[in-house]
Amino acid sequence: MKLGSDHLFPVYQVDAFADKPFGGNPAAVVFLMGPRTDNWMQAFAAEMNLSETAFFMRKGDAYQLRWFTPTTEVDLCGHATLATAHVIWETELLMPDEEIRFSTKSGLIRAKKEGDWIALDFPAETPEPTKSSAALAKALGAPIVWAGQNRMDWFLELENEAAVRNLAPNMEAVKALGNRGVIVTAAADDPESPYHFVSRFFGPAVGVDEDPVTGSAHCALAPYWCEKLDRTALVGYQASPRGGTVKVRLRGNRVELKGKAITIFQGVVSKNAVGNE
Repeated sequence: MKLGSDHLFPVYQVDAFADKPFGGNPAAVVFLMGPRTDNWMQAFAAEMNLSETAFFMRKGDAYQLRWFTPTTEVDLCGHATLATAHVIWETELLMPDEEIRFSTKSGLIRAKKEGDWIALDFPAETPEPTKSSAALAKALGAPIVWAGQNRMDWFLELENEAAVRNLAPNMEAVKALGNRGVIVTAAADDPESPYHFVSRFFGPAVGVDEDPVTGSAHCALAPYWCEKLDRTALVGYQASPRGGTVKVRLRGNRVELKGKAITIFQGVVSKNAVGNE
């Protein structure tokens, strides 16, 4: 469906970091035809009840982009950015050979289309080492090999892939840790695996107990594993129940994230909702 003048506040649900429907991480994407208040966007995100709802609006030569969980606005979100870029190209707001520029709370983010893949240029969010604590151990319920954090999240390496996949953290204890969430990760157990590392992300403090596939977490995972494995390009797999693949490439203080996206449904926000400020 191409956008025309008769469309007001189109809304889409897109599975991001997915190569087939009903996989990866679903995000809502709202094309704002005019400004909305923060309270309206937060209420709409709560109504959608997905891990992230993205709101974008044309601003000069870029698109202003903001991300909301059901309970709060966040500074950085990878899968909802991927979903938004997918919508912009799919609806022909821009052509596939045109770069998308997003103005966000984390600075300028660029997106480009490479065949079926979308490449996003994100800031690296390298974790800094910190001492493991009784609170972290209690929250995880598993041995911690390495502990760190960046400006958003705790970052914890576990002993192996099985430990990550089988993890059942105490969500109340995770929520009490104070950051946006907790990234847990380990190297892939099988050297013949198509991915190099696995991860999961838990964010009960922002209304998301477990996020299916977290692009912003890979802004920390990329520099960590690239240094540890002495590589500049890797493939990660987020081992949530839905699961999803993220290709990463480290470029200095930037990280390139690559993924696929699929539109699941689309519609228009009703006049009742648009007028309810």
